[in-house]
Amino acid sequence: MTAAPAPVLEVRDLEVAFDMRHGRLKAIDRISLTIDAGEILGVVGESGAGKSLTGSAVIGLLEPPGRVTGGEIRLAGRRIDDLPSGQMRAIRGREIGAIFQDPLTSLNPLLRVGDQIVETIRTHLPLREREARAKALELLVAVGIPAAESRIDHYPHQFSGGMRQRVVIALALCAGPKLIIADEPTTALDVSIQAQITGLLKRLCREHRTAVMLVTHDMGVIAETADRVAVMYAGRVVEIGPVDDVIHRPRHPYSAGLMASIPSVRSRAAALRQIDGAMPRLDAMPAGCAFHPRCPRCFSRCMSERPTLEAVGESRAACFLAGELPHG
Repeated sequence: MTAAPAPVLEVRDLEVAFDMRHGRLKAIDRISLTIDAGEILGVVGESGAGKSLTGSAVIGLLEPPGRVTGGEIRLAGRRIDDLPSGQMRAIRGREIGAIFQDPLTSLNPLLRVGDQIVETIRTHLPLREREARAKALELLVAVGIPAAESRIDHYPHQFSGGMRQRVVIALALCAGPKLIIADEPTTALDVSIQAQITGLLKRLCREHRTAVMLVTHDMGVIAETADRVAVMYAGRVVEIGPVDDVIHRPRHPYSAGLMASIPSVRSRAAALRQIDGAMPRLDAMPAGCAFHPRCPRCFSRCMSERPTLEAVGESRAACFLAGELPHG
């Protein structure tokens, strides 16, 4: 019997901390997740939950004093979190692509977009100038840039926000990476352009069998795009499972609160429900379950004991009442 292929991305018990003057602050606390080829994993949570920090750790772009202090990150079975910076730079772009929230931060305003894509292609692939330009043109066509033959020689400021994000996606794909980290790729765009970009990500993921980590705070984007979703709170994964299950049958009270914040055209509610309170600071993490000060189902055990992820159906949730939470 043939063994199943290793996940494209495997994160095991990852810890990220910041060494400050007054001690170490743990920002990511033993999270584990996997992404297979052709799969989109949504990573969702409020600001400060640790979503972007997790993506930065995977791609090796943590800003000091932040650093990985425990666990492992494996790409197609190979450990990458302990690689020297030079080797990690070679992996970025070639095996891991990145799409960020503001495309202007990813594009050089002084260079034509075609030149930027050609330079990236030739950095990672053994192609001549003419071959690289032909590939760049193919990528611009693939991501839906109209009149790509002429627009390849335009500068970033000559593109709209949505078109610039398409160029960034072409850049992320140009070396045929195994994994793409997409950090809030649609936040700065209007709703119609958001739908186009998420649709493009889904299509390219399927066609190229690329694994995608989609980091966002927008549950609507997750619902439309992801295959599975990991819900993060205070540096931990509190629920992970198939997107339909987590949205319609959430097993953690925090997940349920996030799902209740998704607007529905079928709902007649005058206002969306909200989760009272705020996420705890890293230097003031409560004992027990970090969510207990905000949880409507909190009981004494939650205040002293921290729940671990346990299987509930096809999902896993870190809640003592996961098996008892009502569906929907």
